[in-house]
Amino acid sequence: MNRRSIVVATHNKGKLRELCELFGDLPFVISDLSAFPSIQPIPETGKTFIENASIKAIGYAKQTQILTVADDSGLEVDALDGAPGVLSARYAHEGASDSDRTSKLLTALSGVPVVERTARFVSAIVIANEMGRVINISTGTCRGRIARKPIGETGFGYDPVFIPEGFAHTFGEMQPEVKNRISHRSQAFAATREFLRTLTGTSEAR
Repeated sequence: MNRRSIVVATHNKGKLRELCELFGDLPFVISDLSAFPSIQPIPETGKTFIENASIKAIGYAKQTQILTVADDSGLEVDALDGAPGVLSARYAHEGASDSDRTSKLLTALSGVPVVERTARFVSAIVIANEMGRVINISTGTCRGRIARKPIGETGFGYDPVFIPEGFAHTFGEMQPEVKNRISHRSQAFAATREFLRTLTGTSEAR
């Protein structure tokens, strides 16, 4: 079977690794934007996760002329009126590290009691075809709360401070297979996987 090329619209190796684990068994040759040195960055100007994911999927598909998967995900904290939201990756400042963003979040929540530290991770995943037309949109949500301090070294982003509902440990402490079973991104990708299967003619049966 010929393996169709697909581009994941990210330079984030942690995100690429996580997404490869989620659909790496499908018959695709998967690459990220680092495989295209001359590619022009697409500004994320949307007001929602779906808008941003769509903008990226369309823009990078048109540039690469390859089937493109783009996701926009972020953390919404109730005590901060939904912030950082679509600005999650730029919450501290442009070029900030995961540690910078996490530190700013914890500072903003200093003094907020545990019962009011509720939050949710949200993910929107959009697929655009080689001509830059959106052909699928999937979303996922994982609810939880924000820890008092970062714990754990796995994952990326806000993972070390997010404790999902029903668990006592942060995403940063979890094994990838556990996180991938419950995360916002895995929920969105469950639907995305099914759509990708329709493009390849594969099924779950083996």
